[in-house]
Amino acid sequence: MKIAIAQLNYHIGNFEGNLNKMLDATASAKEKGADLIVFGELAVTGYPPRDFLEFDDFIRTSEQVINKLSAASKDIAIVVGAPSRNPVIEGKDLYNSAYFLADGKIQQIEHKALLPTYDIFDEYRYFEPASSFNVVKYKGKKIALTVCEDIWNVGNENPLYTICPLDELKEQNPDFVLNLSASPFSYNHANNRIHVLKANIDLYGKPIFYVNHVGAQTEIIFDGGSIIMSPDGNIYDEFPYFEECIRIYDLIEVEKGGKNNEQNKNKITLIHDALVIGIKDYFAKLGLKKAILGLSGGIDSAVVAVLAQRALGADNVRVLLMPSQFSSDHSINDARALAKNLNIQYDIIYIEEVYKSYEKILKPYFNSTPFDVTEENIQARIRGMLLMAMSNKFGNIVLNTSNKSESAVGYGTLYGDMAGGLSVIADVYKTEIFEMARYMNKDTEVIPLHTITKPPSAELRPDQVDSDSLPDYKVLDGVLYQYIEKRQGPKELIEMGFDEKLVRRILKMVNRNEFKRAQLAPVLRISTKAFGMGRRIPIVGKYLN
Repeated sequence: MKIAIAQLNYHIGNFEGNLNKMLDATASAKEKGADLIVFGELAVTGYPPRDFLEFDDFIRTSEQVINKLSAASKDIAIVVGAPSRNPVIEGKDLYNSAYFLADGKIQQIEHKALLPTYDIFDEYRYFEPASSFNVVKYKGKKIALTVCEDIWNVGNENPLYTICPLDELKEQNPDFVLNLSASPFSYNHANNRIHVLKANIDLYGKPIFYVNHVGAQTEIIFDGGSIIMSPDGNIYDEFPYFEECIRIYDLIEVEKGGKNNEQNKNKITLIHDALVIGIKDYFAKLGLKKAILGLSGGIDSAVVAVLAQRALGADNVRVLLMPSQFSSDHSINDARALAKNLNIQYDIIYIEEVYKSYEKILKPYFNSTPFDVTEENIQARIRGMLLMAMSNKFGNIVLNTSNKSESAVGYGTLYGDMAGGLSVIADVYKTEIFEMARYMNKDTEVIPLHTITKPPSAELRPDQVDSDSLPDYKVLDGVLYQYIEKRQGPKELIEMGFDEKLVRRILKMVNRNEFKRAQLAPVLRISTKAFGMGRRIPIVGKYLN
């Protein structure tokens, strides 16, 4: 049996576009002699469709796509993910299903049993879990059809679940396993899924064909990395990351094993590529084209500018340099040099006169109070207003340049530097931003070296540096990572050796600034715990405040 794996970039609710991709892939696989082609979880609708699933018209349209795919399943079988209706009154209205199409019709539908309801997942909101398990018989082979999370409860050891689908299916002695996934990217997830697949091989000893999505759906990014695993525990093949790809495998050769074609998994490379596709797909899938951002001469805006240029092309990226009386000459020069290196349009708008007009208007009301964060925020908001004005006038979408460290502790100005349509690096810690900048310069100096080596500064008052307000970023990021990603409380952090006073100060800043993050643009997710849909913290909570 020859099995085609189609790793594709779907678009939520774009039924025609998704169908055409799958029909083209099916025709190509059929021409090359494949007996079977496999697409990802909820490939028909795109993942995650969220509350679109509550619209009957949405489900009807999905069913129409299944019927069209069924008509194409002549001389080749098609396995595809889509919602299916629950025919009984009890339970949820829908299943998250894998359809087996052959000979021009639906032959069998198997449902997902393990419905993740944690972090960014909320599947139990919509779907009923499977209660029965059956192999699919095709061309003399028995196939175990599973959907994503179904293989993540190896040996029924995951405490989130009480059933293991492959334990149920092994009694029917399947010849191989198909797993239709929509498994979101985080920089360590590729290694985790290989570990899980190998654990399944160790326990069941059957070849596994794991197909994943690629591309971005707003915050959520899919890296692809589909995997063919042989019974000997070797990775027979691993698909490229962040690329659409279709490959065909002879089941007999996969069963023989002996190959190990694992991809390289450098953390910063993966994050860089994820953010590029995140920007690219956000614009393409919304029908947008051009971006704009403020380029300060600092490292955050420099990294975002490079990412935007690589995602959208130089002609579609514009930057504003908006120096004030507090901006250093070297920052202006660094920003100008970067824009020239990237061959992107830049304009310089000096904001000192605008700032002074605010100062004059507010002077009678401020009653000679000293310069403080108020005046700093006015500068940030002037810049935000100018960027939004250019966005409105010319249609360039503003990219936000706040990093995760700053977003965590509230070191940003609402309606100022926190403005924008997409938060590009708000899931990337400051220490990782420095690594990213060095990675971007690996072949040639794109980001001026001075931008990377100088002390970070918002330049909103004379001689300002970030360390005036924040702990050293290495220490800050260490505490933030343990608190946000690992959910470690103050007691655990202090036991790790972090200073108690510093820990309590940082955690208080994080929790007190939840209201700011609630107003932040969608954040491209590259970690296991990004700000946004996967981290639901009360704004008015008292904990650690």
